Order: sequence, then structure tokens, then C-alpha cells
Amino acid sequence: MKFHTEYLWFNTKQRREYINITDAVQKAVDQSGIAEGMVLVSAMHITAGVYVNDAESGLIQDIDRWLEKLAPFNKDYLHHRTGEDNGDAHLKSLLIHHEVIVPVTKGRLDFGPWQQIYYAEFDGQRRKRVIIKVMGE
Repeated sequence: MKFHTEYLWFNTKQRREYINITDAVQKAVDQSGIAEGMVLVSAMHITAGVYVNDAESGLIQDIDRWLEKLAPFNKDYLHHRTGEDNGDAHLKSLLIHHEVIVPVTKGRLDFGPWQQIYYAEFDGQRRKRVIIKVMGE
């Protein structure tokens, strides 16, 4: 079994952003030379996430509204007693989760219809990274 690791770096302009990283993940698969296996894509921060869904702008706005409804910004979170102001970002990350695993078949990401990989930033405007780990033969 072979392994290949790459990192993506982000420094978003806004506090919350959703970035399609599908092409970057496929590029890592291409560079790995792995034809059959899987790729793990994981946000390496506790206020960000990675998910698979449709790349439709209305859906992305719906996801953002849903997360803001469940974990709104400017609430009186106990976490804020530490001097932080990102309690909502931690909760949004839990809802989205921090990683996905996607199958690789014949050297390509093996998606269902419309599936894409997104990096979700909930406490941006500072440097963060995502790990891509391709595993297989």
C-alpha cells in the first residue's frame, strides 16, 4: 500500500466561507499515482470542517443559514469566558464534522451524482490548513 500526503492552506477574507476543494483533492490523487484506494480530507482546526455535497449556490446558502440557526454568532457561550468569541464556530464544526473519506477508483474520485468536496471555514481571517491523505495501490 502507498500513501501520499499534501496540505491545502487557507486564509479566508470572511469569518465564514465555503470553498470547493474538489479539484485540489483530485490533483493530489493524480500526483499520488494511486489508482485504487481512498482519500482522507480533514480540516486540521477545531473551527472548520470538510463535507461532501452539491456545488449549488442556493444549497450552500441554505447550509450556512441552517448552521447559523443551530449555532448562532454572538450568543453568550461559556467558551467566551476564556476570552474567545468563536463558540459558535466550534459548534458549527461539530455539525459539519472535520473530515470525509472518498473512494478512489481508476485514479479518480469516485463520487455519486453532483458530489463535491468543500472546506467550511467558521472562524476565518487567519491561516489554517487541510490535510489530504491518499491511500491505496
